[in-house]
Amino acid sequence: MSRPSLNCLRQSVAPYHRVWGVVFMLFLASAVVAADGLREVKERGVLRHLGIPYANFVTGAGDGMDVELMRAFARHLGVRYEYVQSDWADIIGDLTGRAVKSKGDDFTVVGKVPVRGDVIANGMTVIPWRTKVVSFAEPTFPTQVWLVSRADLPVSPIAPGPILEQDIRATKALMPKRTLLGMANTCLDPDLYDIKATGAKVLLFKGTLNELAPAVINGESELTLLDVPDALVALQKWPGEIKVIGPVSERQDMAPAFRPGDNDLRDAFNNFLAQLKASGEFRRIALAYYPFVVDYFPDYLPESPAAIAD
Repeated sequence: MSRPSLNCLRQSVAPYHRVWGVVFMLFLASAVVAADGLREVKERGVLRHLGIPYANFVTGAGDGMDVELMRAFARHLGVRYEYVQSDWADIIGDLTGRAVKSKGDDFTVVGKVPVRGDVIANGMTVIPWRTKVVSFAEPTFPTQVWLVSRADLPVSPIAPGPILEQDIRATKALMPKRTLLGMANTCLDPDLYDIKATGAKVLLFKGTLNELAPAVINGESELTLLDVPDALVALQKWPGEIKVIGPVSERQDMAPAFRPGDNDLRDAFNNFLAQLKASGEFRRIALAYYPFVVDYFPDYLPESPAAIAD
């Protein structure tokens, strides 16, 4: 059998060279886009902070832990700060331009929407499906999901033990046949913690996260899921009216979220956050809005007890 001529080989390989050339150019183009987040913010002269009034991260009155952090980050970048209000159903689309719907630990894209902001910061929990659609910065707050009830519900809080998994099982054992409020597309989505398998009567709340504790106090449900920051605020706001039964999740983290391509902007925030922690300013901001967080997470701000008392 005769061997193919050199010209034949060149002709057969050429289309692949063209295809891979196009692929490589597209890769380079995407890499350029991926490095433009910080440049675009500086050229625009504005950092657009996407937020939702929630707990003490975004109070709705112009302040909050994440509002302070993002204002300081904007000053660090030398740009103006702008708050852009969103809601839990739309906020990821407002950041990425892709409207998504969570499905367990995954998600589906349900449409394209306009991009309205550069960073989400309102106590957003790092959960598996979200890590697939946004790029989280370094954690800024520790959290966990708790089971909460009205104070007069005849269910006793569990006795915490040394093994968290056993505490979670003990908490879930108290759920059968009781009504329980959760909220889809948030860290309080019952599907994330297999709540239906407990035999609880799951109700999906239609209000805001800030309204879950009042709904239980008002008798709309026997139980609800709350994360740590919201529970801490509720315990202070309505003392003696609710109680924490036990945990339903492992420890989690909250962090600002950036577009997957904006790694330069995310890295700029991480560097800024490290400086803020080294100066002691981060500790001041955190304790101003969550003075009791170290009672539940003593390793969150690892200063000495004397420094915390101050």
